[in-house]
Amino acid sequence: MSKLAAYLKTIDEVIEKGPFKDDWASLSQVPEPTWYKKAKFGIFIHWGVYSVPAFGSEWYPRHMYDVGSKFYEHHIKTYGLHKDFGYADFVPMFKAEKFDPKAWVELFKAAGAKYVMPVAEHHDGFQMYDSDLSEWCAAKKGPKRDILGELKKEIEANDMVFTASSHRAENFWFMSGCRDFDSGIQDIEYQEPYGYAHKLFDAKSVGSTHNIYNEGPCEEHLEDWLVRTCELVDKYQPKVVWFDWWIQNMAFKPYLKKFAAYYYNRGVEWGEQVAINYKNDAYAKGTAIFDVERGQLANIRPRFWQTDTAVAKNSWCYTENNDFKTPESIVCDLIDIISKNGCMLLNIGPKADGTIAEEDESVLRAIGKWLATNGESIYDTSYWSVFGEGPTEIVEGCMNDVARSPFTSEDIRFTYKAPYIYANILKWPDNGEVVIKSLAKGSKHFEGHLQAIELLGFDGEVTYERLEEGLKINVDQPINTTFPVCFKITID
Repeated sequence: MSKLAAYLKTIDEVIEKGPFKDDWASLSQVPEPTWYKKAKFGIFIHWGVYSVPAFGSEWYPRHMYDVGSKFYEHHIKTYGLHKDFGYADFVPMFKAEKFDPKAWVELFKAAGAKYVMPVAEHHDGFQMYDSDLSEWCAAKKGPKRDILGELKKEIEANDMVFTASSHRAENFWFMSGCRDFDSGIQDIEYQEPYGYAHKLFDAKSVGSTHNIYNEGPCEEHLEDWLVRTCELVDKYQPKVVWFDWWIQNMAFKPYLKKFAAYYYNRGVEWGEQVAINYKNDAYAKGTAIFDVERGQLANIRPRFWQTDTAVAKNSWCYTENNDFKTPESIVCDLIDIISKNGCMLLNIGPKADGTIAEEDESVLRAIGKWLATNGESIYDTSYWSVFGEGPTEIVEGCMNDVARSPFTSEDIRFTYKAPYIYANILKWPDNGEVVIKSLAKGSKHFEGHLQAIELLGFDGEVTYERLEEGLKINVDQPINTTFPVCFKITID
C-alpha cells in the first residue's frame, strides 16, 4: 500500500472513531476556541523560496511565467532564460543562513502577539517543514532545516499559540504560465514543486478562480491535498489551520469536510481547542472561523471572525520596494476589528537569509508598546452594545485595507469586559475634549450608572459629565500622541 493510500485509510478510521463526522451538521457542533477569542492579535509569516528574488510579491513563481509581464522581463534580465533558470533553481539559493527562531519569537512577543502563524506551504509547492511525503521541503532542500518545527518550539516555549497556513490547493494551477512558451517545463505532467501547472486559468488573472462552479482539480490533487494537510496536522499539531480562497471550488467540498472532521477529532485526542480559517463560503457558517483578507467588516458579526492583513501594502513577502503601513493605522484597524468581534492576523515578510526587515520590526515594536499600556482594552474582551461611532466609514470586504479615510477625533471604538467599557479615541482631538454620544444621558445603548473613568497610559485628572448630547470628558493635562487614546469606564 502506498503512503498516500495508507494515510487515506487512517483518515477514514479517525473520522469513524471520533465524535465529529464529515458532514456540516456534525462539524457545526465544534465550539469556537476560547483561547482564540481571547487572543485578538497574531503574527502571520510569509517566508519561502519566493523571498530569494524579492521582486514584486510572493506571486513571483506564477508571474515569472506570465509572458510579457514585469516579472517575466525581470527574470530574464536578472537570471536568464526560464529554460536555463526556472523557479526550482531558486531553492538552493534559499539558505536562511541567519534564521534565528528565538530572536523572531522574542520580537513577536514584544509586539504583543498571542499566536503566530508561519506559512507552512505557499502556492509555490515548497513546504517549510519536514514532510515524509515530499523531497521538496525545507528540511531536505534549501535551508535543510525544519523551519516550522523550530518556530513551533520557540512559540510554545514563550506561551504563545502555534498555528499554520496551507496554500497547497492553488499549486494545481499556479505555474500554468509555463505551458505558453519554451520554459523548460512546458510539457510536464506532474513535477514538484510545479505541481500539475494545469491550464485552468489565464496566467494574467485569477478572477475566474472565484467561480466555485469552474472546473476543479483532479482527484489525485484533491487526495494529495487532503493527505498533506493531515500530515501537517499530525506532525506539528497547529491550533489553527488557515486556508486561502481556492478551496471554495465545489470539487473540494467533500475533502474540506473530511479534513475538518479529521482535524477536529485529532484536537479532541490532544485535549486542545482547534480551528480552521476559511474565506468566502468555503466552509458552512458555524463550522470554521471566517477570515477576511486585507479587509474589515462594517458592523458587529455575532460569530467570531478574523482579518488577515500585512504590514506591507503591496506584498505579503519581503520585496526590495515594499510600501509599509504606519503602526498607528494598524492599531486603529486592530481596535476597529476587535470592536466588531474579530481578531487581527498581521503579516510580516522576512528576507531570504532569515532576517526581518527594519521596517517590519519597527512597526511591530511600536504596536507592542501601545499594547503594553492599552492591552486590557484588547485582550480577553468582547464587543459592546455598539461597535463605535464617528463619521469614518469602513469599506467592507477583502482587499480594502487601505481604502478607508483616516480616522478622526470623532471616531471612537468600544470593547467590553465587565465591569468595564473601553472607549478608544482613534485620533486625539486638538482641543483635548472628548464627547461620546453612545454614552449620552438617556442613550439607548446604556442606561446604567458610570462609576468612574480612567485614562490609560497618561497622567492627568479626568473629569466628565453625562449630558443629553453625550458623555463629555476632559483631561487636565495635554496629550501628545498619534496613537489611539483609551478611556477605561467602570459601570454599575
